[in-house]
Amino acid sequence: MSRGTFVAVDRVSFTVQPGEIFGLLGPNGAGKTTVMRILSTVLTPTSGIACVGGYDVVRDAAEVRRNIGFVSNNTAIYDRMTAWEMVEYFGRLHGMRKSELRDRLETLFEQLRMNEFRDVPGSKMSTGMKQKVSIARAMVHDPPVLIFDEATLGLDVLVARNLLSVVRALRESGKCLIFSTHIMSEVERLCDRIAIMHRGRILDSGTLAELRSRHEQNDFEELFFGLLSRHEETEWGEALIPGGTAK
Repeated sequence: MSRGTFVAVDRVSFTVQPGEIFGLLGPNGAGKTTVMRILSTVLTPTSGIACVGGYDVVRDAAEVRRNIGFVSNNTAIYDRMTAWEMVEYFGRLHGMRKSELRDRLETLFEQLRMNEFRDVPGSKMSTGMKQKVSIARAMVHDPPVLIFDEATLGLDVLVARNLLSVVRALRESGKCLIFSTHIMSEVERLCDRIAIMHRGRILDSGTLAELRSRHEQNDFEELFFGLLSRHEETEWGEALIPGGTAK
């Protein structure tokens, strides 16, 4: 039985510059993770073009993967590998030379404050430890672009705060960062520009100041829910019109 056509991402378009954090904000199911997976070459888009660091995600997938680091809230950690072994393993997968890799590991473990559990196996790590390992393995090859897909989900307050500090430091070092979340306070505190997504579309984007000015609303939470509400009302109106465009 046919279930019809489902559009996960519809005409999404944005650019992100080095030294900038671009936030994708939206409720669960908005399409944020689909966008992230396309940019990281996990999913192939059915239409349109996406480029990372000048490389096409379909035609130049291998080059894209060399130029990105991907952090999510459910990255697998191998139970029998220590923190050091895990990050080292991914560095070797990226073809890093032994001496170069060791220096990089020392830098990362100091930067992320991981030395105290560098020899702890995955099976004995706390949630915060595992998330730091996920960040380190995404950063080990020093990519210019980093993607954080709801990376703070499920973390306690202190671990989430530390992660956001790491993201800020990466911006200061000139990295290009895409930060996906459904937590409004995170984008308010962290992002240089924001795109608000709902049901596969970007409803509006810009700096926080631009969004507040454009919608004449200083309360960002009210602005956010107002945009979502108006979008749903428009979709319902189209659905009621014969030949409407709603899917």
